[in-house]
Amino acid sequence: MNELSMDRVSAARSARAARYCAGAFIRGLALIVLVPVMMYSAVLCLVGVGLLVLPLELRLLRRLADTERGRLGRWAATSTAPAGPHERRRLMAVLSDPATGRDLRWAFGMMVTGTVVGLIGAALFLFPAAVLVLACLWWLFPADEPIRLILNAPIDSWASALYVGVPQLLLSVLLALFGPPMLARLAASVSRWLLTASAATVLAERVATLDRTRTGAINAHGSELRRIERDLHDGTQARLVSLAMQLGLAERTLGSDPAAVGPLLARAREGAEEAMVELRDVLRSVYPPILADRGLAGAVSAVIARCPIPATVELGALGDVPAQVEVAVYFAIAEALTNAAKHSHAASVSVTLTRAGGTLRAEITDDGRGEAAEGGGTGLRGIRQRVEAVDGVLRVQSPPGGPTVITVECPCAS
Repeated sequence: MNELSMDRVSAARSARAARYCAGAFIRGLALIVLVPVMMYSAVLCLVGVGLLVLPLELRLLRRLADTERGRLGRWAATSTAPAGPHERRRLMAVLSDPATGRDLRWAFGMMVTGTVVGLIGAALFLFPAAVLVLACLWWLFPADEPIRLILNAPIDSWASALYVGVPQLLLSVLLALFGPPMLARLAASVSRWLLTASAATVLAERVATLDRTRTGAINAHGSELRRIERDLHDGTQARLVSLAMQLGLAERTLGSDPAAVGPLLARAREGAEEAMVELRDVLRSVYPPILADRGLAGAVSAVIARCPIPATVELGALGDVPAQVEVAVYFAIAEALTNAAKHSHAASVSVTLTRAGGTLRAEITDDGRGEAAEGGGTGLRGIRQRVEAVDGVLRVQSPPGGPTVITVECPCAS
């Protein structure tokens, strides 16, 4: 029973490897077509046409490469995280993405490796069936040119089909069980080597990212301080000045007309209450009290309840989340919902908030008209600055006609 179970596991593993090899073969064929087209588009950049077409082709290449990155975990020694879609559409912006060079390197390598290794791996899995069929159809071949299989021994009768075909069938089964997994690991290792950045490159990219996010965080912090100063100056400070003037007038009026002091004090009290409300609003914009009272899940549920368009939320187990990450994710979701209500003409929106290991992930999807861009005044730049300030990642997918999918991923490991 144990041997039978092991055979089934080996067969299932071989089938999965064969599927991976078949996928590698298909991607290799696709790259055989795509790479020459990209090279031709690069030449057309000299006349301007390629500037429009090549970014689209590089985005397609990124999709193929990310598909491969997502499949590497089962067969490669280490997995490779998807690079994500290109956030900008201009050619220079796409080429400046560090992962684009690795995508191109993988494309040229997999044109050969993926096609050859993938075809052999898939063919080995089907080899036993081919041997069995050919051995049984020996009579279709001429007597002077009998069928010859793996061992080059002729099969010209049912007897030779038995004593020659059976051993070759067993050999083909062994090749089918152990060949595809080995070739799948080979293809995956080559892909991982081509798609994974070196340690020096990773460090350089990390330094560049930290420098950019640090600059963004400083700018966002400065903008936030200026906003708070403006709100306090134009709102709370004006109320307090008015309150001081009313109290001073009441003080001067007290000796000459005590009856007029009452209305002045009432207006002063109203002004003090309004100042407290405005001050409370300013403090709430810095750190919403609902986060402290109900946590991130409760705060997001409250935002969903106040959304002017129909909205749904799916919450997972979030665990303990650092306060700065809670604030960033909360404001990102709130701003994304505001964008959906004001700009996208969406009929519905959904929010998914989950945690996988040390990463908090929020996904906001609306069925609006799409084409959301960071430079379009939709607040996406502010969301990016908040998210990157806590070392997070923002991805925006918003094709014409929708849907718009905004994904926020923030590290929250303790």
